[in-house]
Amino acid sequence: MARWRSVRNARASGVSLVVVVAITAHASAGIIQAVDDTGAATGPILGGRVVVVGIGADGMAGLPEASKRELRGAMVIYGSRRQFGLLDDTVTAERREWPSPLLPAVARLSDEAADVHVLASGDPLVHGIGGTLIRLLGAERVTVLPHVSAVSLACARMGWTVPDTEVISLVTAAPHTAVRRGGQAVVLSRDAGTPAILAELLTAQGRGDSAFSVLEQLGGPRERCRHGTAAAWAAAPPGDVDDLNVIAVRYLPDERTTATLPDEAFSHDGQITRQSIRAVTLAALAPRPGQRLWDVGSGSGSVAVEWARSGPGCAVVAFERDQTRRGRIANNAAAFGVDIEVRGAAPQAFDGAAEPSAVFVGGGVTQPGLLEACLEQLPAGGRLVANAVTAESEAAVVTAHARLGGSLARFQHYRGEPLGGFTGWRAQLPITQWTMIKP
Repeated sequence: MARWRSVRNARASGVSLVVVVAITAHASAGIIQAVDDTGAATGPILGGRVVVVGIGADGMAGLPEASKRELRGAMVIYGSRRQFGLLDDTVTAERREWPSPLLPAVARLSDEAADVHVLASGDPLVHGIGGTLIRLLGAERVTVLPHVSAVSLACARMGWTVPDTEVISLVTAAPHTAVRRGGQAVVLSRDAGTPAILAELLTAQGRGDSAFSVLEQLGGPRERCRHGTAAAWAAAPPGDVDDLNVIAVRYLPDERTTATLPDEAFSHDGQITRQSIRAVTLAALAPRPGQRLWDVGSGSGSVAVEWARSGPGCAVVAFERDQTRRGRIANNAAAFGVDIEVRGAAPQAFDGAAEPSAVFVGGGVTQPGLLEACLEQLPAGGRLVANAVTAESEAAVVTAHARLGGSLARFQHYRGEPLGGFTGWRAQLPITQWTMIKP
């Protein structure tokens, strides 16, 4: 009851505010902070309420009455030119177009003593600003009035079920992160050029025959759906693509789908965790969806790539002191459609990196204090795995095991090679592996 009384009081004082944020082409978010008469900060938002209203390409006509009431009660509307075009004459508020960049202008809203309304494209909780506001302000402060999402509309046009369809946003992410090994996905485009970029990437990787549909202005009077293949789109991308588009892709399967990738799949200079050792290393690291790995002494980034491919939301930060190898890690990540943050030498580059769930040390084991620095960065329950090849690095992990506990294992790999007219076993370098779960 108190919440709704405060809303009526705010409107009676003539200070109701609507914020319109474009999220389909350029996603942004900011913290809106209230101030008192002296200019001092008093809290996240004055007026208490944040209402996020979803709207589609059909504009006001497609809104339920509750959403229309919120917009019609506004005194000031901030938004993009495209979004202003979705409102009709019943919305009489002053309209202020967002500048670029958006964030400083959002911060200036701290002077407005009003409830805040946010107009988002489609469903605000599907890769939209609704989730950002809830994270910033708390679920108890945010009310979401959703519209039909572009994802649901795209699946309806394609005859796909939503649970069987992956959703990928390229609004801020690099295009190669939308290259998948198989299955189907709805890709949220950044702008009109996104379909051509993704089509070219798929074609370059030998999967140009992937079914490729571009769906524009979904749900609106100018809706258009064009179907074909990635190769056809890459060869002759249309020049009239609307900025408001999504891409529906049924990926031609990637043949590189073994549990661990062959060594020759990576660009490397010899500094690579070999496939057989990579398999037992991934088993020791035990990745779970949504977890983050720090790959220290990453070399070619082979373990980083495998981790990123292992499950949804698996993130990686790779640390490598050699600049040429850092570039190689980035190239390997792009080749497999994964996103890896590449940093400089450890432990100097640890500052500012997001907290890891697990740390793999594949290089630099003998560096004084490195293992301790890695363990310090892990939260309780985090996993540290270090591989040692040389006698000196083996001594380092054995010493660490004696002091800190954990488990030790040694792996000896043999490879069959020609021996005269026969086949003989050639021993590869043995690997000593230390695994530690932080208490």
